[in-house]
Amino acid sequence: MEQSFVREMTSKHLVMLSLGGVIGTGIFLSSGYLIQTAGSIGTIIAYLIGAFLVTLVMMCLGELSVHEPSTSSFHNYASKYIHPGAGFVVAWLYWLTWTVALGSQFITLAILSQRWFPGIPTWLWCIFFIGIILLSNIIDVRWFSVSEFWMSLIKVLALAIFLILGLGGIFGFIPIQGNESAPLFSHLTENGWFPKGAGSVFLAILSANFAFSGAELIGVAAGETSDPKKNIPKAILQTIVILVVLFIGTIVVIGALLPDSAANLDESPVTVILNLMGIPYAADIMNLVLITVVLSGANSGVYAASRMLWTLANAGTLPKRLAKLSKRGLPIYGLLLTILGGLLSLFSSIYSADTVYLALVSISAFAVVAVWLSIAWAQLNFRKYYLKSGHKLDELAYQTPFYPIVPWLVIILCSVSIIGIAFDPNQRIALIIGIPFTILCFFYYQLFFSKKASVAIENQEVGELSDEF
Repeated sequence: MEQSFVREMTSKHLVMLSLGGVIGTGIFLSSGYLIQTAGSIGTIIAYLIGAFLVTLVMMCLGELSVHEPSTSSFHNYASKYIHPGAGFVVAWLYWLTWTVALGSQFITLAILSQRWFPGIPTWLWCIFFIGIILLSNIIDVRWFSVSEFWMSLIKVLALAIFLILGLGGIFGFIPIQGNESAPLFSHLTENGWFPKGAGSVFLAILSANFAFSGAELIGVAAGETSDPKKNIPKAILQTIVILVVLFIGTIVVIGALLPDSAANLDESPVTVILNLMGIPYAADIMNLVLITVVLSGANSGVYAASRMLWTLANAGTLPKRLAKLSKRGLPIYGLLLTILGGLLSLFSSIYSADTVYLALVSISAFAVVAVWLSIAWAQLNFRKYYLKSGHKLDELAYQTPFYPIVPWLVIILCSVSIIGIAFDPNQRIALIIGIPFTILCFFYYQLFFSKKASVAIENQEVGELSDEF
């Protein structure tokens, strides 16, 4: 009997799942490091570029996922419209994106928890939170979508409240310790627009992109969504609007109010600013919110990565046993293997938590930018394939606007972002690991699966041309 995922998600679940993946360590922790690297103005510019890029990516993804909603998502699109080997690589890269990100998220949870329990080592906190995430992902998808909805709602409300308080501090309604008499927004440029040179902005773009990673989860969840032609475009639009307003607003507040001495990874910049406002217990409350924030991000990550392993197994490029779904429609083996990625956080017991965190974030950011590039490439080819097959443009329920400008912009911006990694010693490990990983995946596929998969793809395309339309 053929197993399939249950289609129970609505547009509100898609939005909150996407926001759950996006709103996490990037905005709440990495932003301090980015300000240290590129300055406040440079960081704002990097986030604006990241917001622009993720908007373009979602436009490309919308056309693909509405036309062909599938849990296989990026793996399927890259296989059909780029090359079967590209699909194999993309699936592994996306699995790497979230599995490695789990390590950075568990480190973040440990740092946040040490505010209250400084005597407990980072690695022990990591094990504790690994257990929580594992338990939360072995219940059915309905429970997952509902719980993720509420955790993501807490994230959105937390950012909105911080944004309101921060604007109050900027405009003088709330006093800021050490900044009482400073002119409006003067802190943004007190060390110059680009204290370490304009080139530092390019170094910050990769981390800014990482902050927006997760928006593409809508594509993964498309295969478990009811009425995808209606819900996916609606979810994409709502996600983009919420992200741009909250993220850009928050990074402006952080850039305007965060002291230079606190621009690091030692503490969340949000917590530092709330402490400077002198709001009673606000920092502790926000710390609890941040724990919820990062738990939600890890939850979304395990969801996405486990589905990627399932797609590989379902395609026959991993043992078929890994494609088995539980009675509740969950890829249980994919969940167990993905959660092992969280063990990367245990390196924090050998190296400093900051060093491990930056390395994991960089690797994850490289992987997600490569996946974004593949989405644009696949959409670029899909449109050509679709029209050559005898179909008309107005038959598409959702069309990527300004084609082919939008996919080409994504390809160019993603390429520039990847090239920029080479110039930052702290992030260069992403290339050292990411490029060999990509090459090895492709050659492994070519060696063992290329002939078999090419025949399968051809048969699938023939079936679609004769039956789907």
